[in-house]
Amino acid sequence: MTGFRSRRIGLSALRPASFGAVPTGERLARIRRSPQFVDGQFRNPVPTRQLLNGSALPMARTQLSREGRLRRAPVGPIPVHRPAAEDRRRPPASGLRLTWMGHSSVLVEIDGRRVLFDPVWGERCSPVTWAGPKRMHPVPVELDELEPVDVVVISHDHYDHLDMSTVQGLIRTGAAFVVPLGIGADLEFWGVPAERITELDWHEATRIGGLTLTATPAQHFCGRGLRGPQHTLWASWVVAGPEHRVYHSGDTGYFSGFAEIGAAHGPFDATMMQIGAYSDFWPKNHTQCTPLPGAWPDIHMNPAQGVQAHLDLQKGEVAGALLPIHWGTFNLSLHPWAEPAEWTKAAADAVGQAAAFPVPGQPFEPAGDLPAAAWWRQIGYVPDHKWPLPELLQAAVREDLGLAAER
Repeated sequence: MTGFRSRRIGLSALRPASFGAVPTGERLARIRRSPQFVDGQFRNPVPTRQLLNGSALPMARTQLSREGRLRRAPVGPIPVHRPAAEDRRRPPASGLRLTWMGHSSVLVEIDGRRVLFDPVWGERCSPVTWAGPKRMHPVPVELDELEPVDVVVISHDHYDHLDMSTVQGLIRTGAAFVVPLGIGADLEFWGVPAERITELDWHEATRIGGLTLTATPAQHFCGRGLRGPQHTLWASWVVAGPEHRVYHSGDTGYFSGFAEIGAAHGPFDATMMQIGAYSDFWPKNHTQCTPLPGAWPDIHMNPAQGVQAHLDLQKGEVAGALLPIHWGTFNLSLHPWAEPAEWTKAAADAVGQAAAFPVPGQPFEPAGDLPAAAWWRQIGYVPDHKWPLPELLQAAVREDLGLAAER
């Protein structure tokens, strides 16, 4: 028995700090009181699906072939915009400016405050530095050169959204951290002072510096380290200031909650919508389960669904700016690397929705001219077919825009 205990202690000592910490005490009690916490775990608004219908083999053959592997990475360097310090410090003329740093990391300057969503500056989105998905482009601004932010917002605990080294690098800025239930345990474990952490359940809000930050539902899951399933909450986020309001989807599948969020909090000057890491081989059966990586039918949106979600959030109108996120930085699925952007552009154009396609680090103001060039085509991505007008967008075109259903 003594030897067994010693081995357990030894294994614990080898546990990476990036795994985070398990919620305990009042934090755990609050989790258990959440309406989203049922039978010992957090639940999605609707059950999720996993890939168990025999489609894994054709998916592997198609996407892991030599041609498939080549299409999953650019043939040249992804362009990165490195804004000068004086430009970064100049306030936005309209009061709202967005800078996509890559993947789901977005700096939002809104009504005199700076909000940083899902910051990941690490070289890999992984619990270790020597393995895992590696970034395909450098960060546009080094973390120690970034001007201080007022609020850091985290959508969920996956490594491509919550990065230990980045969090620790942001402590010096004095920023407040606003996160879903349970994630505060990770932040405290990594050195963030408890008084700077606010944890919210869905539909709860906090005010910081004149901004109201509201945690809203999302269709996803959590997972970090070796802990059991669904132990921390995931969320999308609404940030509203005196003059502007924005929405960040985090990771989510498409569901009816977008229309409900739009009715309660919209319309938005800009939405940041997850449109990458989907699969072409989605099954039709439904079960309550943890999805398999790379086969995520209900917890990641494809681009057509991302555009439709934007319309839902805008109360069925073509309005505001759509910024596609969750693509182009880490290779997390089996589709071609730039397909999410190409498909989003086609879907947005089909309904006349304004969408921004900046290179990483390129700031833009939603009220001004949007970066719209398909820059990914200059580094080896060749569209191989015309995107269909998806069913969801056909419905939006007919009912919301008064356009013909057939194109």
